[in-house]
Amino acid sequence: MELNNWMNDTLPGVVAELEKSIIGGFDVESQVGLDLAGRHEIYEVLDDILAVLFPGSWRKEKISRAETNFFLADTIRHVSFRIGKHIEEVFTYRCKKDRCENCSCAERAEAALKHLVESLPEIREMLLEDIQAAFEGDPAAKYLDEIVLSYPCIEAIATYRIAHLLYELDVPIIPRIISERAHSRTGIDIHPGAKIGSRFFIDHGTGVVIGETTTIGNNVKLYQGVTLGALSPFDKEGNPRKGEKRHPDIEDDVIIYANATILGGATVIGRGAVIGGNTWITKSVPPGKCVYCSK
Repeated sequence: MELNNWMNDTLPGVVAELEKSIIGGFDVESQVGLDLAGRHEIYEVLDDILAVLFPGSWRKEKISRAETNFFLADTIRHVSFRIGKHIEEVFTYRCKKDRCENCSCAERAEAALKHLVESLPEIREMLLEDIQAAFEGDPAAKYLDEIVLSYPCIEAIATYRIAHLLYELDVPIIPRIISERAHSRTGIDIHPGAKIGSRFFIDHGTGVVIGETTTIGNNVKLYQGVTLGALSPFDKEGNPRKGEKRHPDIEDDVIIYANATILGGATVIGRGAVIGGNTWITKSVPPGKCVYCSK
């Protein structure tokens, strides 16, 4: 009886406060953007894309070589229909936010979708190089398929390469959604805006953070806990610094050991440098330099 009285007397006030906040805020506009259901569908589409890239490892059911063509064609058609509508939704959402009246969201979404699908062979080739770098860079690795099946860095890097392509196509929201899914599953946080070259390997991986304006060259190896971050994300007035280079550049053939922190948009780690563990770096390091190493 007491609960019934509470529902009749108090609950209407709680509902009224929530309604006022929702109607006056951003959340009510989820009807033209992405809601939780849309986010989970994007997760499912991401898994399908990963299965297309590596059917033998990410697909839930086994397929034979003879079934590969049918599986790829069927899955890509399915992916295209599902994610295409969400790409159009987020373009429409941003246009409404920006009061844009001069572009066709449907045409932009279709072009982005086609580019994503047509780039899948190239993404796979880059990932094969990343996997080979992991195999060569980890003495404990015995088989290539072991790396794809069990190394968290492969899921994180594969997701990053998909997200980065969408980010470069200026698709809103979706790149961050899929990047954060990989972050939550692997402990590796790679912003989709970062630019990362070929043969990239993250050993162990937990706690790695790579910021939006980071650039990483070819054949770079990171260990767990490495942060490639902003020296200061705020200006003198305490406002976030956006639209500028905030994160470091890592040139080719660099190794960065566990828990190193490298900060700042003007910081460059030169080609072939080795950065020791637990270091704090805010200034550039010359090519070939060994920082906090015994040799």
